[in-house]
Amino acid sequence: MAWNLFGNKKTENEQSDTNDPSETDSPASSQSPPKAEPTSKRKGFFGRFKQALAKTYEVLNTDIRDLVKEGRLVDDDFLKELFAALVKTDMGSGPATKIREDIKTNYRGRRVFMADLVETAKSTIRQLMDQPERPIEYAENGPTVIMVCGVNGAGKTTSIAKLTNMFIQDGKKVVLGAGDTFRAAAVEQLTVWADRLGAEIVTGKQGGDPASVSYQAVEAAKNSGADICIVDTAGRLQTQSNLMDQLTKIRNVMQKVIPDAPHECLLVLDATAGQNAISQARGFSDAAGCTGIVLAKLDGTAKGGVAIPIRQEFNLPVKYIGLGEQPDDLALFNVDTFVDALFDAEE
Repeated sequence: MAWNLFGNKKTENEQSDTNDPSETDSPASSQSPPKAEPTSKRKGFFGRFKQALAKTYEVLNTDIRDLVKEGRLVDDDFLKELFAALVKTDMGSGPATKIREDIKTNYRGRRVFMADLVETAKSTIRQLMDQPERPIEYAENGPTVIMVCGVNGAGKTTSIAKLTNMFIQDGKKVVLGAGDTFRAAAVEQLTVWADRLGAEIVTGKQGGDPASVSYQAVEAAKNSGADICIVDTAGRLQTQSNLMDQLTKIRNVMQKVIPDAPHECLLVLDATAGQNAISQARGFSDAAGCTGIVLAKLDGTAKGGVAIPIRQEFNLPVKYIGLGEQPDDLALFNVDTFVDALFDAEE
């Protein structure tokens, strides 16, 4: 059900006068942690990770395997070649350097084999990405308010749709706030998703005040007894200081309705952006007070190694990842499953 900023229900014609979302992702149902699933489902979950990390897996298990072949002496030349291969996964120089140095420490002057490299790399990556599974933390009372930010094109709108579907599948009532008022397509797309999924939505006029929409959305969620309120925000370039000021303003107006809102602030990053995703995180994470990351578009076309420096540099947990275009393509991030899928052919 769609509502405008003034609290009036939209007519049937107003609700249907929108186009389908142009982004390729589809909304997803919730995905339980692998350890809670039956064996067959765990294998299916692992397979989805494998498919999502196909490009990274190919680099690690082809390029690096070619380096060692039947064994290779660990010397300066080998370490340089290993470093170059690791960087190709988009993990960045920091994690690649740490893996290289661990190999150097453990095997310097000795012959190293693929199994040795894999064991060391998996151990190092687990240390760098150390985090428990981090699902949404719900408010003790009233609606849980989730603020979502990220640059345009990162997959923000469809990530909100997938989160919405996950909550609705879990029996929760959801109110959306279309706070990206600067981009008409964002409001239209979110309205279409809200109607499809059965969520309420608060919208405003194009170019209107995003903070006003955010305030009204949180107020509507509180007054209607909703469980969840998800507020979209503008996604223009993170280098624009006025956008960052707007994110701070949105937080402040939410707190006029619910003092401890937002309870979560999710930063949506495009896995296909590689190292550019890190510069996006630097701007938004400070201004919005992010509590976690949704890594979108990790669908086999991206180098999934970018999740490693994102986790390492910002000390923000990767909460969810988008695994493709299927209805259940939003998954709770699990470090062990991620690392295993980078290297292992089978679970």
